[in-house]
Amino acid sequence: MKKQSTLRWAVFSIIFLFSAATKAQTLKDFFSNEGTNALYLGIDFTLNKVIDDANANTSDIRDRQYNAINDLVVNDQRRSGPPSPFHRGNPFDLHWVFHRTNNMDHDLGLVNERNVKSNADDIKSTNTSDFHRLKEDDIAKLVREYNFKDKKGIGILLVSEAMGKSEKAIAIWVTFVDMSTRKVLLTDRVEGRVSMGFGFANYWAAGIRNVLEQVEKKEYKDWKGKAGA
Repeated sequence: MKKQSTLRWAVFSIIFLFSAATKAQTLKDFFSNEGTNALYLGIDFTLNKVIDDANANTSDIRDRQYNAINDLVVNDQRRSGPPSPFHRGNPFDLHWVFHRTNNMDHDLGLVNERNVKSNADDIKSTNTSDFHRLKEDDIAKLVREYNFKDKKGIGILLVSEAMGKSEKAIAIWVTFVDMSTRKVLLTDRVEGRVSMGFGFANYWAAGIRNVLEQVEKKEYKDWKGKAGA
């Protein structure tokens, strides 16, 4: 009897721990508890179109500029400490943008590896409709291509749809992913305005900065409501 009781307790403990681990990966838990960690995965440019930029060097964009933008975002984390409604932080401070009470870890390895394998011939476009061509199913398909290996929990992936010179904007799909199942928990399209900047990476990074500002100011609250948090 004692052995059976011990066995039942062991089984119950395993089920409890598994349930707790699963719950920690839900979107509701992420938005309900600002101490819940998430992994920032960077910007995937493999579907990106550069529209109406006659001078775009697509080989250089693929080989150098895409990952330079990713490096710029994660290396420009100037403010330390928890997010505060009384302090307008640097919009590249990801823990501030996503309302985390602790610094967010990042791992750019997967996006950097994918970005340099993009087909340079597919990057440039003169079709303005390419700025609005992707759907949620396209983002889900892209996420299924990832191998997150032993990564668990929620990953935050930005998927770039297009950089429009005529629109003076970049279109980004902000995507929350359950890395253990490669399932998209939430994805939403946000356009970031650009104005000026020296060089390709700095010019379009200004648009990403604007996207992140919108996430912090408005989109986060909307997503929190959708998650039921």
